[in-house]
Amino acid sequence: MPLDTPFPASFQTQIPDTIPPWPCYLNGEFTNLREARVSVLDRAFLFGDAIYDVVPAYDGQPFMFDAHMARLARGLAEMRIPEPMARHAWHALTMRLLAMHAEADPHPSGMRYQLVYFQVTRGVAMREHAMPQGIAPNVFAMVNRMPVPSEAQRRHGVACIAAEDFRWRKAHLKSTSLLGAVFSKQLSVDAGVADTIMFRDGQLSEASASNVWLVKNGRVLGVPKSNRVLEGVRYGLLESLCLEEGLPFELREVSRAEVFDADELILSSAVKELVPVVALDGQQIGDGTPGAVFARLYAAYTRAYTRA
Repeated sequence: MPLDTPFPASFQTQIPDTIPPWPCYLNGEFTNLREARVSVLDRAFLFGDAIYDVVPAYDGQPFMFDAHMARLARGLAEMRIPEPMARHAWHALTMRLLAMHAEADPHPSGMRYQLVYFQVTRGVAMREHAMPQGIAPNVFAMVNRMPVPSEAQRRHGVACIAAEDFRWRKAHLKSTSLLGAVFSKQLSVDAGVADTIMFRDGQLSEASASNVWLVKNGRVLGVPKSNRVLEGVRYGLLESLCLEEGLPFELREVSRAEVFDADELILSSAVKELVPVVALDGQQIGDGTPGAVFARLYAAYTRAYTRA
C-alpha cells in the first residue's frame, strides 16, 4: 500500500558529486564507487562486523603487502570470518585495481601515492547479534589517492592533543567498528591540531589512527603489542629501520609523564608514514622542532619504499 505522503527527496539514496567514479571491486565484479551496492542487511552496515586493511602503494607497487595481508588474515581468524581468497588472488586484485585507478585518475609527474583498501564483512543475514553460520562474506576493494603529509609538516612538525582512551578493549582488531577512532580524531579536528594521542590508565596506547613512538636519549620506545593497540605494520618496519640506523629500540609500557618528557615524538601509519610531533596539549616536546632521530628514520623509511 503506497504512502499517502512520499518521503522528501533528501531521504532518498543520493551519491554526492564529490564521490568520483573510480574503479572498485565487489564480490567478484569490477564496478565503480558511484555504482557499487550492498544489502542493507550486510553485517558491516548493521554492526560494523567486518575486518579491513589499507596497503600503501608507491608508483603502482604495494609496500609491505605480505605484512598487511597477514594482519588481515589474523583479524578474520579472530572474528571467525572465513578468508575469501588466497594471498596470490589478493595480490592479483591489488595490481589490477592500482592499474585501473591510475588510468581513471591521471596523475601529474612525480611519485604516485595510492592506498588500496580491502574490506571483508561477515555477510548478509537477518539482524541478530549472534554470529550467523553458513553465510558468504562480502568482499570490497578500492584504490584512493594517499594524502601524504606535506613537506611543511615533516619540516616543522605537528601539534597533537592528549585524551583518555575510551575505545573498547579489542583495539588490536582492525575492525570497521571505528566510532571510538572517529570521536578521537574529531577531538583533534575541533582543537585544530593533527591528531589525538590517547592514554589508558595513565599509560600510552596510540593515536586515533596511528601508532606513537617516543625518543629519549637516542632510544626509540613504543608500547608492547597487546589488545590495547592496533599492531601497526610499521612496528616491524620501525624495528628494522632502527637496526639499520644503529638506534636502540624497545617495546615497553610508557607512562603519560614519559611522553610529555620525550626528546621526540613520532606518529606512524600507512598514510602518515612518519610524522614528527613537536607539541602536545600546548606543551613543547623536546626543543619544539623535529629531531635528529626522526630525520634518520624518515630517510630510512623513504629508502625502504623506494627500493621495495
